[in-house]
Amino acid sequence: MARFGGWQHLPLFPPLANQIVLKAIPLLILSTWLLAAYRSNGQGTIVVDQQDLAAMGTGTIQGNEPLGQSFTPSLSSVGFIQVDLFDGNPGNNLGATVAVNLMSGSITGTILGTSTVTLPDGFNGDVGANPPPFGPIFYFATPVAVTPGTTYYFDINVLSGDTWLVGTGPGGYAGGMGFSKGVGGSGFNLGFEEGNVVPEPSVAWLALAGGGTFLCFRRWQIKSC
Repeated sequence: MARFGGWQHLPLFPPLANQIVLKAIPLLILSTWLLAAYRSNGQGTIVVDQQDLAAMGTGTIQGNEPLGQSFTPSLSSVGFIQVDLFDGNPGNNLGATVAVNLMSGSITGTILGTSTVTLPDGFNGDVGANPPPFGPIFYFATPVAVTPGTTYYFDINVLSGDTWLVGTGPGGYAGGMGFSKGVGGSGFNLGFEEGNVVPEPSVAWLALAGGGTFLCFRRWQIKSC
């Protein structure tokens, strides 16, 4: 150690402490990585595949079934479909229960998955009122396996409740088209998004990661003593 006048210049860390600090750096890096992983996956991350956000008009669902949209996914599964929906008679204390069916083959084809949501009176899923992601999200309990590049379909059904509207318009989506009364219209699309959801990390995974970090720390601590 160096001496300056009557003072001794001590090293910043004693040798033992210096070793602990150096050995703790990998632990800090690991902890930061684990925290980042938890933040990115902990809430579930929506991955949008296909969408049309340009629908500017509306159409009534009831009386126009089968009403829906075709799309061409680039992912290998569909975990959710989001649709631009509105309460047609807000303020009457009536909501609605709405179902979305994902199908193959045609707008009346084989149902691959179904998701149902209950919407309150006055619900407004307009893109302008609620920045994307907009409207209700119809999650599938298990992501539906699909073949990328193949056309699939979904339809919308009001199971009970009020008159309900869906956002429609010419849009700009070229991977499919909207359907009303079972008939597809070129240049006609619904306001929608579809894609998948990165799942939350399981409690077991977090416990394993935390336990592993603790054991690493204890091992370094013992070796340093």
